Amino acid sequence: METAAIYHRPDSEYAYLYEVDNFHIRLRTKKGDAKQVSLISGDPYSHGTEKWFKKDKPMKLTASTDIHDYWMIETYEKTKRIAYCFHVEGFDESEVLYGDRGVFPFTDEYLEDANTFFRMPYLHEIDQVKTPEWVKETVWYQIFPERFANGDKKNDPEGTLPWGSKENPGRDDFYGGDLQGVIDHLDYLVDLGINGIYFCPLFKAKSNHKYDTIDYLDIDPDFGDKELFKTLVQEAHKRGIRVMLDAVFNHLGMDSMQWQDVLENQENSRYKDWFHINEFPVQSLADLSVEELENVNELSYDTFAFTGHMPKLNTRNLEVQEFLLDVTTYWINQFDIDAWRLDVANEVDHHFWKKFHQASIDLKEDFYILGEIWHSSQSWLQGDEFHAVMNYAYTETIQSFFMKENISASKMVAGLNEQLMLYRKQTNEVMFNMLDSHDTARLLTISNNNKQLAKAGLAFVFTQHGSPCIYYGTEIGMDGHNDPDCRKCMIWEEEKQDSNMLDFTKDLIAFRKNNQGLLSYGEIDWFDIRDDEKVVGFKRKFGNEEIICYFNQGEKDLELVLEQKPESLLKNLAYSDNKLLSIKQNGFAIYKA
Repeated sequence: METAAIYHRPDSEYAYLYEVDNFHIRLRTKKGDAKQVSLISGDPYSHGTEKWFKKDKPMKLTASTDIHDYWMIETYEKTKRIAYCFHVEGFDESEVLYGDRGVFPFTDEYLEDANTFFRMPYLHEIDQVKTPEWVKETVWYQIFPERFANGDKKNDPEGTLPWGSKENPGRDDFYGGDLQGVIDHLDYLVDLGINGIYFCPLFKAKSNHKYDTIDYLDIDPDFGDKELFKTLVQEAHKRGIRVMLDAVFNHLGMDSMQWQDVLENQENSRYKDWFHINEFPVQSLADLSVEELENVNELSYDTFAFTGHMPKLNTRNLEVQEFLLDVTTYWINQFDIDAWRLDVANEVDHHFWKKFHQASIDLKEDFYILGEIWHSSQSWLQGDEFHAVMNYAYTETIQSFFMKENISASKMVAGLNEQLMLYRKQTNEVMFNMLDSHDTARLLTISNNNKQLAKAGLAFVFTQHGSPCIYYGTEIGMDGHNDPDCRKCMIWEEEKQDSNMLDFTKDLIAFRKNNQGLLSYGEIDWFDIRDDEKVVGFKRKFGNEEIICYFNQGEKDLELVLEQKPESLLKNLAYSDNKLLSIKQNGFAIYKA
């Protein structure tokens, strides 16, 4: 047995309180190395009297990657204290004891030593990682406000182009999208089945994307005003739709009052410590175009990436902290928003995010905090910063199998399991899953305009843990390459929309909402993975409920002979005749047996 691969860490995603009186414990072993893993546990203060260390509780092999197996057990201990270790049995007939001091022979000598065991000294409910229940029931719709709908031409910025007049929008184009346009189409979102809107930034800024904030406390006049936004939130809430705003707290725009004061007064500016300035004088870049700004590599101050018009905020500074926390609470208090999405969240210090978290949930206990992080994110997801991240690492693995075709089915499953094991179960339940966004090429484009493939990818995401998101226009077959092409004007003429894709998306959302409990909480069993045929078959199980999902990415039809005629929940390019189920290439079937 490869004992070096055995791993566990208390008070982490390997050992955590899932619910009151429900403690989850995981162990990692080398793939295919352990025949059985058992937990030995009890109250640390009764170790010598009750001899609980003589009893094993079998753990379940719950997930595998291409290099590791993960074992899990749920414990319902009456005590709120727990000491525990692991009995690991190998296929080579070896067996070891793994505890706080390492790996030992499985003998009474080590079991009788109380110091052998891992400890969770007291399971405090206040330390439990809590996530908002409503997010598990939410299907999000991402809106890039400048391109969704122009509802009020009176607030169009100078030089506004006719709606959708350019096939490929430029970086500096304006088309007049605004908040009134969103209000006008709220019933469209209701009909689609949406119950959460994620807005790209709405605050005053110079660009069309608004990630270069000028004033955090004002709605950009191109979009409307604060009263109109308040109306939008109220109308959304009337329809059961939650509202999430985008907060850009990593950097400000160069046209902000604070940065302009630095440019004017240099080292005498009262705001000089609001930024990461390495030397004076700080140069003004006001005369440069966006393209020229992005090519300036030698600056005297820190920025977002190499983008000179976005100077980085110093969130260590107490004044900056107070200012941003005032912004945070203002929009919750005054406008009743339900969530923040945090831009470039991984480049802001943990100390500030902890304060941000507390300020937000003090006002709304079920407030949702979502960080933009594209990589492994354990340190932000310990319960005192974010509830979830934009789950790019998870969904990119799905794209790699379905769209890019550069990994096998088993490699995709390994990658997805790897991601799931990085986090607590309650965190996975509220992760934000999307296949395209304002920062990526559109789904139809990465699917090489194969709409059946795009549908398969969407359906697969909607069967996973987490909260799925539709990028505006994906539901009607809009395409687009990377930014700025992925930010085209929404197509509202019905004759130009793909009605079949729209109907499919409605059915998909209804399926998700009708089976939300199973899909949020259920276990996943990858029971039929065929690399040569490019077939993925898995079950989702929760209590007495079970659904079976098959996806066929191979060139040949997939023929399944079932024990009984399936009760279809959702299918595409799939046909059933009594007990025979046939699934064509890029097709799928989701059914109850």
